[in-house]
Amino acid sequence: MIDYQKQYQEKLTTPEEAVKIVKDGMWLDYAHAMSVPNLLDKALAARAEELNEVFVRGYLIYHPIQILEANVKLGRDVFVWNSWFMQSQDRRLSRESRAFFIPMRYAEQPEMYRRPEDVETVDVLFLQTCPMDENGNFNLGPCIAQTREVINRAKYVVVEANKNMPVVHGLSDDYINIKEVHAVVESDEPIDTIPTIQPDETDEKIADMLIKEIVDGATLQLGIGGMPNALGYKIAESDLKDLGIHSEMYVDSMMAMTKAGVVTGMEKELNRGKQVFSFSLGSKELYDWMDHNQALATAPVDYVNDPYVVSKMDNFIAINNCVEIDLFGQVNAETGGFNQISGTGGQLDFVMGAYMSKGGKSITAFQSSRIDKQGKMQSRIVPTLSPGTIVTDPRTTTHYVATENGIVNLKGKSTWQRAEALISLAHPDAREELIKEAERLHIWRNSNKR
Repeated sequence: MIDYQKQYQEKLTTPEEAVKIVKDGMWLDYAHAMSVPNLLDKALAARAEELNEVFVRGYLIYHPIQILEANVKLGRDVFVWNSWFMQSQDRRLSRESRAFFIPMRYAEQPEMYRRPEDVETVDVLFLQTCPMDENGNFNLGPCIAQTREVINRAKYVVVEANKNMPVVHGLSDDYINIKEVHAVVESDEPIDTIPTIQPDETDEKIADMLIKEIVDGATLQLGIGGMPNALGYKIAESDLKDLGIHSEMYVDSMMAMTKAGVVTGMEKELNRGKQVFSFSLGSKELYDWMDHNQALATAPVDYVNDPYVVSKMDNFIAINNCVEIDLFGQVNAETGGFNQISGTGGQLDFVMGAYMSKGGKSITAFQSSRIDKQGKMQSRIVPTLSPGTIVTDPRTTTHYVATENGIVNLKGKSTWQRAEALISLAHPDAREELIKEAERLHIWRNSNKR
C-alpha cells in the first residue's frame, strides 16, 4: 500500500531550499492567476544576485512579482519575463524592454506545450495548489488552463500547497499526484483577489441593450470589465431562466447569477448542470463559495475555448470588450499602437465558436469614445487601425457590435454597409469625420445614411 504521507514528508521543504533547483539559463514556468506561488516567488527573488539570465513564463498575475522587483533593484535583468497575457506590471516593464509578450490564441496554449518545437523546454514549474488529500492528490483549484501539459513537460515540479486555495473539481486534469512532485512547500498566504470593476452609466446603458439579446436556456461567456460586470448583475436581477456558463474566466457576477437562480445549466447541450471554466479571479467571497461546489467544473482551456466545443451548445452568447474597431470591422482588443496592453487570450476563440452555435451570437461591446490624457474625446470607432496595432478579431469573424448608441450585425454586410452601421454606433461628435474618412477609403455611397 502506498504511503502518501511518507512521500509527502520526504519531499516537504522550505521555499529557500526548493528554489535552489533554479540555475542560470533555465526556463521556469510560474503558472497563472491564483496558481502563482508567492512564497517561492519571494525566495527566488532573494537569490537574484547569485543568478544570471533565468527565463520565466507566466501570466494573469495581479500582484507585484517579486523576481521582477528584484530585477529593478539590481539594475539588471536576472529574470527575463515572458508573458502570455500582459498585466499592469508587464506593461510597465515592457516599455523598458524588460518584459516580453508571447502571442497566442488561448485554445492553442496546451498544444504549444505538447510540441517541443513550440515551447522548447520547461526546466522547472512552480505551482500553487490545494493541500494534499488522503489519496496523495493536490487539487489544482480554480485555475487549470494549460497546467497539466506544463506538468507533463516539466523536468522538476515544485508545489506550494496553500490551505487557502479553494478545492474545485474538474472535468479532467484537475490534480497533480505526489509522485509527480519533486518538492513541496506549505503556505497559508492570502489568495490573490481582484476588485470588482464598477460600471459607469454608459456601461449600464450598453448592458440594458445586451440583456435583450439573451434568451432562456442560453449559455454565456463574459469577458472582464465594467460592462460585462454590469450585464452579469443585471442578468442576476432578470426573469431569464436556466442559463448556462461556459467561459474561460469565472467571475463574481456569475456567482450572483447562480445565487439568484438564473443560472442552472440544465439546458446545456454539453456538461448539463455544470458551469465550466478554465480559471477564476475575483473576491474572497467568490473563492469561499467555489470551495467544493459541485455546480462548478474546471477544464483545460483547449476544451473550454475550443470553437467546435462551443459550437455544440445552442444559443451560445459570447460578450467581449475591445480597445477599438475600424470601419472594416477589424477588432483590436489588446494593443495601443505598438504597446501591448493585454493579449488575444480567448476572445477570438469565442467569437468563432459562438457564431457556429445554433442561434449563437458573439457581441463586441464597448463605449464609443474615451477621454485621453489631454482631456480630449477620442473615438473608439476609427477609420483604419493605426500602424503597429494588432488585429485580435479579423473582420471576417466580427458578428454583432454594440455601443451605447445601438447594436449592429456585420455578418453578410459589404464594406459600405459596415461603414454605415459602425458610424451609427460612434459618438455623435465623431461621425462627420468618420464619414469623410469612409469616402476617402471608397467604402461610402451617396445613398448612405448620414
